[in-house]
Amino acid sequence: MGMDSQFKKKWGIMIKAVIIMLILLVPRTLIDIYGYDVVPVNTIVGAFITGAIFTIAIIFTGTFTDFKESEKFGGDLAASLKALYNDSRILPLADETPARVLRTHVRDLHRTISTCFKENTWNLPDINREMNSINNDIRTLSYLNVAPPLIVKLRNELGIIDKMTNRIEVIIRTDFIPAAYALAEIATGSVILLLLFINIDPYIEGAIIFSVVCSMLIGLVLLIHDMDNPFEIGSHTYADVDLETLNYLETYFDEQDAEMERNTQK
Repeated sequence: MGMDSQFKKKWGIMIKAVIIMLILLVPRTLIDIYGYDVVPVNTIVGAFITGAIFTIAIIFTGTFTDFKESEKFGGDLAASLKALYNDSRILPLADETPARVLRTHVRDLHRTISTCFKENTWNLPDINREMNSINNDIRTLSYLNVAPPLIVKLRNELGIIDKMTNRIEVIIRTDFIPAAYALAEIATGSVILLLLFINIDPYIEGAIIFSVVCSMLIGLVLLIHDMDNPFEIGSHTYADVDLETLNYLETYFDEQDAEMERNTQK
């Protein structure tokens, strides 16, 4: 990941929040100039702002929990695919063709999953078709009297992949409590509307408070929306899970295939 990409991932949402805040600072300034800032600073206003921030923080905690779960999928998928691939290399077979076919289908499954992530289109039917091919390979190995513990291990790894791909489908397809998003947006909008008309003298002090609170609330709402789909990869997203381990697997498979080819030729 380049320096520009790292900077964007870290500060992109905050920059967007600051830009929106600067736009809102224009009507705030006009309201102050024309004397429409009539809302006094008191304990009720303070409690309202505190309550809104607390509500948004609770919603953020819920989305953050799903995001932390999603962070594990890249490494876990890579580990299971790698296990299927490597297990096929130790099968006691006189004819290596079934094992080689299994490895080919494992690589096909990996490519399909990687393509879905890269194109932001989680195509579960295509993934299921690739898993069915591997399942048929395992059935063929069973007919060839491969030891039952090895068959069970292959089936367990495939089952783990099936569970993870279905969980990813659910995370991508569903939103985290749409009503909670509406509540966060209403709370943020209400606080900003209140701050537009709040009377804080001198003007510089009021502008600083308005800027800080608005930037924080807007940034949190943008982050919550971005985190809701942690697998949405692209230049317009900022909170994405790390899939480098899964991407590296293609290189690993190429290296192992090349090594097996060299050993065969000896």
